[in-house]
Amino acid sequence: MEPMLKNRIAIVTGGSSGNGRAIARRFAEHGARVVVADLSEEGREGGSPTADLINAERSDAAKFVRCDVSRISDLEQLVEAAEDWGGLDIMVNNAGILIKEPILEATEQVFQKMIDVNVKSVYFGSQLAGRAMAKRKSGVIINMCSIAGMRGTAGFSAYNLTKGAVRLMTYSFADELGPLGIRVNNVNPGIMRTQMNIADDPVIGTETGEGYLDMIPARRWGEPEEVADTCLYLASDLARYVMGTSLIVDGGYLRI
Repeated sequence: MEPMLKNRIAIVTGGSSGNGRAIARRFAEHGARVVVADLSEEGREGGSPTADLINAERSDAAKFVRCDVSRISDLEQLVEAAEDWGGLDIMVNNAGILIKEPILEATEQVFQKMIDVNVKSVYFGSQLAGRAMAKRKSGVIINMCSIAGMRGTAGFSAYNLTKGAVRLMTYSFADELGPLGIRVNNVNPGIMRTQMNIADDPVIGTETGEGYLDMIPARRWGEPEEVADTCLYLASDLARYVMGTSLIVDGGYLRI
């Protein structure tokens, strides 16, 4: 079977850990060369860096680029790295942070940081990727959203806001970039087995959190590889007529 992403060049932001790590590895398994972008080459889960794991299986299939996605200059250098490698085909705006703050205790500092990392980076990451892709009238942009962007939850107002913004941006970008041959979609994970749900907002492995399992029809947590498989589909020609949509990967939690 022909690899689904043979000879394509992809960028995955936040590619050192969690969903991003799984996406980068899955893309490489299917023939892509991957630019792994993150603040640190070391993943939060430990183990070998993502690019090293990929290159151990396929020589010169990945490279790490340090990138603070909240800085447009860093995003510019990131896209240039992919262009220098042969031309950007797939942009996955995956990097994101979660900081829980009750609305009555929320601070401007945390609010702005969430906006810069979760919203600004997606907006300008998509802009820069779109400019590169428009030259070839071909490309795919995948924005990492969340079920948190589809409903409000106490204590997560800023995070809900940022992910809701990403979802609406995706629809706007799809309408504007579609005629240029660029497909734009977003992926909305539920409670996945990543450090965001283990350390940042402890759900997995806590007594309170385990109670959520009864609310998930699949009766288990999601795995990063399942997000990666969804991104693989969207990045491939199997989804060539899928544009401006939100794919939910949550084991049925939202049931909408």
